Amino acid sequence: MNKFRLRILTPDAIKVDEDVGMVIMRCTTGAMGIMAGHESRSAVLDYGVVRIINDSIEYGIAVFGGIAEMYNNVLTILTGEAHTPGEVDVEAAKAALKAAEIQGKKTDLEIAQDQVTLRRSLVQLEVSSYSCIISAKNEDKNSDDPPPNLTI
Repeated sequence: MNKFRLRILTPDAIKVDEDVGMVIMRCTTGAMGIMAGHESRSAVLDYGVVRIINDSIEYGIAVFGGIAEMYNNVLTILTGEAHTPGEVDVEAAKAALKAAEIQGKKTDLEIAQDQVTLRRSLVQLEVSSYSCIISAKNEDKNSDDPPPNLTI
């Protein structure tokens, strides 16, 4: 399978910087799959798991919004927050989910906050079911290193 470069960047870290075979991500307009040679494109990301398929191995990273750009066979994802399966506190996510589901009189703002908490918790629980297969070279990257050249 032909490969392309995937970079997932947060303000604090380079979460992924490696060659992959395919990426499936949740955008605000629906799911989008990317493979090597894909046309140049930008998309707004929704909360969801970015599924990474590489040599018949699938793994995922939770992202909480952001933008993605495919250009010159490089997919760059910029997000404010991303979690690998090993970074998710499953018990905390379950507790937040349960707290957000509690019914009662709530203001519109409280309902909106609960909806965000529900979405975040569900994404965290979904990604926690993936095996944590992020190469050591990505985990060892120093967050003080400048990010790669971006075209966004």
